[in-house]
Amino acid sequence: MSRTIVITGAASGIGKTTAQILRDAGHRVIGVDLQGVDVSGDLSTPAGRTAAAASATELAGGTVDAVIACAGLAAPKAITASVNFFGMTEFLEAMRPALARSSAPRVALVSSVASLQPTSPELVAALLSGDEAAARTIAEGLEADPRSGSLIYSASKQAISRWVRREAPTARWAGAGIPLNAVGPGTVLTPMTAELLSSEEGRALVDRSVPMPLNSHQPPESIANLLIWLASEQNTHCCGQTIYCDGGADAVLRGDDIWSWNEQGIRDTFARVMS
Repeated sequence: MSRTIVITGAASGIGKTTAQILRDAGHRVIGVDLQGVDVSGDLSTPAGRTAAAASATELAGGTVDAVIACAGLAAPKAITASVNFFGMTEFLEAMRPALARSSAPRVALVSSVASLQPTSPELVAALLSGDEAAARTIAEGLEADPRSGSLIYSASKQAISRWVRREAPTARWAGAGIPLNAVGPGTVLTPMTAELLSSEEGRALVDRSVPMPLNSHQPPESIANLLIWLASEQNTHCCGQTIYCDGGADAVLRGDDIWSWNEQGIRDTFARVMS
């Protein structure tokens, strides 16, 4: 059955590939990006997000079956924090009424394996608090120092994965029958990474920070197909997850034990839930 799906970042990279696969399968896709798609919208500003969501909803006739949020930046600049976090969260909040009218609404986002790398805890906290002005101030400070600029991207991606985990089980999402999940790619072969991967030095740098023992750098289709499944009617119970589709980078970076460090926290949470 054909579904109506809104995709942000649909003009290039993972978003463009996802949109094409869905169109080829007979679905209706409404692309959102700065230009060259159905809805021209600037997701770096609150007004731009609201306007883009309103236009997408209008084009869809008021009902949207899924939103796949791919729009993002990797530049070590303050605007990256706004686009990567608020450009997803505020846009999705604005799309919730249209999603609620679907019989099988779904949401999937693009996070990153960078969410597992060093970040700025202050920036992550500001993003999760919903204070965009504070987040931009912190990010501007990080941007001013070449040694810390890269933390903006990793902080934005950790914050989006934490937002998904926090929001997904709530009454507004799971309670409304809307699965909310993310995918964490490794190094994807897109225009965003082309320049960095064009030199041997750049590839070596990338491979040290994102080791991918399974098949190395990945095509955008590897992420697109997972996003499409998360946004499909077949996904009935995946909730609040960031699925790392990264050629094994997560397993290499975090190792086999990602549980025991928080054993007491797990016990405390279980005891609280069971009491």
